[in-house]
Amino acid sequence: MINTSRRSFLKGAGALAAAGATGIVPMSLVTVEQANAADTFSFAWITDAHIQQIKGTKFVSNWDNGFKRAVSELANMNPKPDFCYYGGDLAQQGIPAELDHGMEMYSKAGVPMKAINGEHDYFLDMGAASRKIYGIPADNYSFDHKGVHFVALTTIRASEEWEAKWAKDPHGRMVMMERLDNPAGSPFRLGKEGLAWLKSDLDKADKNTPVIVFSHSPIQKIFAGWNFWTEDAEEIQALLQPFKRSTVLYNHVHQPQANQIGNIAFLSNFSTAWPWPYPTTYTQAPNALPTLILPMNRSDIANQRDATGWVFVNTNGGDKFEASINGFDNPARKVTWDGKFQDAGYTAGAAAQHY
Repeated sequence: MINTSRRSFLKGAGALAAAGATGIVPMSLVTVEQANAADTFSFAWITDAHIQQIKGTKFVSNWDNGFKRAVSELANMNPKPDFCYYGGDLAQQGIPAELDHGMEMYSKAGVPMKAINGEHDYFLDMGAASRKIYGIPADNYSFDHKGVHFVALTTIRASEEWEAKWAKDPHGRMVMMERLDNPAGSPFRLGKEGLAWLKSDLDKADKNTPVIVFSHSPIQKIFAGWNFWTEDAEEIQALLQPFKRSTVLYNHVHQPQANQIGNIAFLSNFSTAWPWPYPTTYTQAPNALPTLILPMNRSDIANQRDATGWVFVNTNGGDKFEASINGFDNPARKVTWDGKFQDAGYTAGAAAQHY
């Protein structure tokens, strides 16, 4: 069971609140409850900081500030979570200076990091810098923690033909893939080598073992135009379906989404930097956006922390799924899945503007 508690999440954050800190906490805390209480544990979830260098030691302050806020909350938590899942795109342009700056800020958290690559981290040098700076042993890796098998995937690879085409132009390759809506880019995927690795890894795990997947892309096909998309999603899902408990925690979309495909539960998180629009606002192409998301009321687009937030999750082996979705200046929304999705109620603000 994955259970996140707002009470435990906010515990230790009182110093910041007392100091008049404003805005919301752009971080999730996930508690994994096991049958043996001694094995129950928590981990934090932060993603998509998009640290961006302007020149020298000058960086975009808004992106820095969102990430610093999340790190501060994490540093003040008591007790500390076992680790922090960082969901990729720490850097905007993939340069070492951005990654180093981000990790320097993160070092104040005092919590070990388990990270994955986002496309902004990856395509300048095909992950060479991010693997080293994040401390990632390989593009795809796994680890076991207190009875749960975690799988960390690089699901933002381009097609083999596309990568070969841009092999001699790293900067051009990065420019092509860092744009959200660039038709000259490539759909995300895990790729043949990644699929073979994943099959080999999961073949070794007992099918009753809970599996939690870390992925930057959705491992779903939501909207191709913005790469809210994983080209080989069905193949990855087929490898996860035999497990009694499978949960995919994905990133990239900068908005909370909840979905259930077979016995696999899917959940995404807010960014600490900015929100992306909904694919439904782009009417020129069809989309398969999960319907149970939190419409982000952006009535004050001058507020730098608007439309960022946090998610609390409760899932029981894929049989039941509950998400309490909370955002700045938005009423809380709870959605549940028990054979079918149920909405516990949500009323958008009259002045809501959805971007």
